[in-house]
Amino acid sequence: MMSNDFIQLIVFFVVLFALAIPLGLYMAKVFQGEKTFLDPIMGPLEAFIYRICGIDAQKEMNWWEYALSLLVFSFVGLFTLFILQLGQGYLPLNPQGFGGLKWDLAWNTAVSFTTNTNWQAYGGESTMSYLSQMAGLTVHNFVSAAAGIAVVVALIRGLSRHQAKTIGNFWVDLTRTILWILLPISLVGGMLLVSQGVIQNLSPYLTVKTLQGANQTLAMGPVASQEAIKMLGTNGGGFMNANSAHPFENPTPFSNLVEMLLLLLIPVGLTFSFGKMLKDAKQGKVIFGAMLILLVLTLGTTYSTEIAGNPLVSKIGITGSSVMEGKEVRFGVVNSALWATITTATSCGAVNAMHDSLTPLGGLSPMLQMMLGEVVFGGVGSGLYAMLLFVILTVFIIGLMVGRTPEYVGKKIESFEMKMAILAVLIPSACILLGSALAVLITAGTSSILNPGPHGLSEILYAFSSATGNNGSAFAGLNVNTVFYNIILSVCMLIGRFSPIVLVLAIAGSMAGKKITPAGAGTFQTTGGLFSGLLAGVVLIVGALTFFPALALGPIVEHLLMLAGKAF
Repeated sequence: MMSNDFIQLIVFFVVLFALAIPLGLYMAKVFQGEKTFLDPIMGPLEAFIYRICGIDAQKEMNWWEYALSLLVFSFVGLFTLFILQLGQGYLPLNPQGFGGLKWDLAWNTAVSFTTNTNWQAYGGESTMSYLSQMAGLTVHNFVSAAAGIAVVVALIRGLSRHQAKTIGNFWVDLTRTILWILLPISLVGGMLLVSQGVIQNLSPYLTVKTLQGANQTLAMGPVASQEAIKMLGTNGGGFMNANSAHPFENPTPFSNLVEMLLLLLIPVGLTFSFGKMLKDAKQGKVIFGAMLILLVLTLGTTYSTEIAGNPLVSKIGITGSSVMEGKEVRFGVVNSALWATITTATSCGAVNAMHDSLTPLGGLSPMLQMMLGEVVFGGVGSGLYAMLLFVILTVFIIGLMVGRTPEYVGKKIESFEMKMAILAVLIPSACILLGSALAVLITAGTSSILNPGPHGLSEILYAFSSATGNNGSAFAGLNVNTVFYNIILSVCMLIGRFSPIVLVLAIAGSMAGKKITPAGAGTFQTTGGLFSGLLAGVVLIVGALTFFPALALGPIVEHLLMLAGKAF
């Protein structure tokens, strides 16, 4: 590793942890109803929202009421966005006169933004009106992120409560997340981005003369406001087709740093919120440690393969071409590798380099992180509750090894919790593999492949991993704006988002009703480095057993063939 790259990584992680730890403690206060410095501003606004919506903030819900409220809210939002896109040609704030989207693309996009995936089968600046971008996509960036955080808060209550029948109020958790967390941080982040040159306007597109005398159209629009929440909420959808590789979205090294920090800020902070809300900080630190181990492993793999470059490209004879292939020259290899790693670790999917141009093993790491269920910090809320599913699996395995009923935070893990956890892990995995299998078996799937051979399979595997994992990034060589891919990927997004949510909330309800018993002499401690290592190991083993055959046929064999001098 070059010394400059090493310094950049150290600075990034130091700043990240310095911001995320106090944020995590602050978020715990918000969800426990404790006083915060924003109460004088947000308290009256919160009360006004409850009053006009007819919400009883004091009434709590059991798990199925909580799940039903979330599902109804999400699907009402989905159909509203779907209709908005179909009719955008007749609506205001459309200076370029874009017409309505085709039904399959509108449906795919509505599902994508509702599920916090932000998969884009379209070019934002050539497809979406300002109204669709603001009232549709940006609003969903807020509410889908808030819904994910609400679910993990409900699960934490289920783990911490003693013989309770309720796990909170979905409407309260949703509202407080937006008002106290997402909105203020997005405002600060948006202003920082504007200060760096990210555009924020409602102007028509500009036509300018290039130095060669040709006409060029420059897209305008309210970019900074969407950019801030797309990163903070681990949404990922770009205003521009090039996403954060576009200079209007990400103009400077400092804006690049700000966007990467926003991306990881809440997922890292929630691990510390978890410890505070359980009144056992070590529990949160253990999960943080396991996530950090996995992040370092995948980052090391991506960086080392990208800094080595593709030997076939180097034969072209251009100095540095094998290293910089597909990367943004303003940010270099280390920031491209770091971004690619954390955007797929957190279910964000925003890009500042082209993932399709990564080396085979450089592309394998992001793909594997999505296949593992986005547990390496993961999406806002969704990453932590997905990792807690693996915690349940880990304590069960440990219980089998030591011959005791598995326990976690003083509560017995029984057959119901195990069934729900296993289903939550298996259903998305089956969706990835079965969807990919269907795509490679029919013409509608294979006709969209740009590259033949193993890289073509990797493009399909990546697409289904990204959709099911609610990530949204892509190996862009696959043309997914077809009826087949728009529909099948939208099905994967819905399954990948809502099946784990319902199962996690069922676990929350079950755990809330159990007694908390003190740890005994034979209780396996879940607060040390050993448990962090075991948890990380279980995540990797489950991923390896499930996906290794598919990965062997895709990026692994492509890497071996690359070393043998064959390209696709």
